[in-house]
Amino acid sequence: MEWKIAFLAAVAVLALGIFAAYRLRKSKSKILKPFNVLFGSVFVAIFCLTIPVYLEEFAGEMLKWVKTLLMSFYGTVKIFLVDGEMEIIKASIQSGWLYTVLASVLYVVAPALTFSIVLSFFKNLAAYRHFMASRSKDIYVFSCLSERSFALAKDLMENSKERAVVFCSVDDETDSKLRELADDIEAICFKKNIEFVNFTLSFLKYKFRNSEKQLHFFAINDDESENISAALELIEKYKTEENTHLYVFTTGISGELQLAAVNKGKMKVRRIDSVRSVINRILYEEGPKLFESAILKENGEKKITAVIVGLGAYGMGMVKSLAWYGQMYGYQIEINGFDKDELAYDKLCVDCPEMMSEKYNGVYVKGEGCYSININSGVDIGTKKFADRISAINDATYVIVSLGNDETNIETAAYLRMLFERNGAKPVIQTIVFDSEKKRALTGIKNYRGQSYNIDFIGDLESIYSEKVIVDSELERDALERHLKWGAEQDFWDYEYNYRSSIATAIHFKARKACGIAGMEKKTEELTKEERDNLEALEHMRWNVYMRSEGYVFSGSQDKKSRNDLGKMHHDLVDFEKLDDATKRKDSNVGAR
Repeated sequence: MEWKIAFLAAVAVLALGIFAAYRLRKSKSKILKPFNVLFGSVFVAIFCLTIPVYLEEFAGEMLKWVKTLLMSFYGTVKIFLVDGEMEIIKASIQSGWLYTVLASVLYVVAPALTFSIVLSFFKNLAAYRHFMASRSKDIYVFSCLSERSFALAKDLMENSKERAVVFCSVDDETDSKLRELADDIEAICFKKNIEFVNFTLSFLKYKFRNSEKQLHFFAINDDESENISAALELIEKYKTEENTHLYVFTTGISGELQLAAVNKGKMKVRRIDSVRSVINRILYEEGPKLFESAILKENGEKKITAVIVGLGAYGMGMVKSLAWYGQMYGYQIEINGFDKDELAYDKLCVDCPEMMSEKYNGVYVKGEGCYSININSGVDIGTKKFADRISAINDATYVIVSLGNDETNIETAAYLRMLFERNGAKPVIQTIVFDSEKKRALTGIKNYRGQSYNIDFIGDLESIYSEKVIVDSELERDALERHLKWGAEQDFWDYEYNYRSSIATAIHFKARKACGIAGMEKKTEELTKEERDNLEALEHMRWNVYMRSEGYVFSGSQDKKSRNDLGKMHHDLVDFEKLDDATKRKDSNVGAR
């Protein structure tokens, strides 16, 4: 009877373990991993099968069950350590062939599982050895091995061989092609999560990490909550270390708030918003094209007419950014957004109430930013309504397509080129294409008659996840230079508000130089009064629209005490002439070289 009960219990435990392991195959849990569950179920199953063996052996003795359980546990451990004897299989023969087969299979499986653990240990040991051999190099540590992290790691290694790249959480479930690519760049791979690997190893007084070298961490998982969790643990663990940097990839407000609250010590922490990163790079590197393609109007000003197709994260972000980016003397900007979402307009009004209000949108107010934003909600790209509305925009100068996937973006960009050709417009067309190979294949595409589509493919992984964008950003350096004209460096890194505002200032600063705004080539103290006044007014116009694009509204009073950043309320959101002289001077400090 005991043999049957033991057999059924073992089968039930195994079935439950296999089922649980399958369900947990995509789990992010650090403990409930498929391997751990499977290992545990096999252990319990063998334990169950050995019980009848020792019950017979200790039959009639005192404390029979205590001895049986202890010896069953001991025997199970021996089987896992490849030191088990054959008694369990020999004894099971009398209980039927099913019992014998199950016992034999588990007798083989158990040591194999143990070997996997040992192999994993030696893999981590080899990774540590490789890491310690890289003491004289700058270290770049990634929380996972993915297409994004590999693109950045590959670029880092191509730019300098005096570096070591580390990927964490690399196990048998990691894409085999990515593992091969990681081997190609001689990356160090740990199975452990990034927060559990010790990157400050020391023995007695010898440290395996040279503190004069840079140590960069990248929390770059697809799950943003994991990135925040890892970041907080890394900050606590390494905040006293010299030359440490942390890049946290997260777009949500939760990440911003949690990182702002923590004491970062000596660690320099940067939150990477991938959506903003793409938009900022487009405007910083290619933004001047907007002004170059503007059409001269009868009133002597040039008009930028932008069309944004797809108002998801990228498209909506571009609408907001173009509103402040287009603030330039001698230029007007009109922005036309299209999305099939019926609530697209309402959502933008909630995000940016003052920017979209009738008081400012499409209205000229002296000393204020001037722009016109038209949101076409509930318009699908495959409909006559979309084609008709696009055809009515016969002066389009700039188009960006961001509809969620590469294929749709490419097809829509080509379709838009056709529609604009029909109405005589020749806009710059840019479309988001994440796949770098597709971008290379499509660059410079022409039709069968040799006519160029003139479509720029932007936002691919290799371009966005690169050293010059993430780690050593020229835009970031320019932004810090702008920030230092009125604030301390630590405030630039610690406060998201300062960082984002300075980035926007640096982007627009480059555009002013490209547009030849008077005084841009001079230092602040060298400006004439007219140049200074003009730069101050322009900077304040841009800043007003930028702040409104961030959701800020006028606080209701110009008393500085009325400012409330929790409520996104600011006392300086008024036209330029209403500012006091000190505030105007602040604008000229930021607005000139």
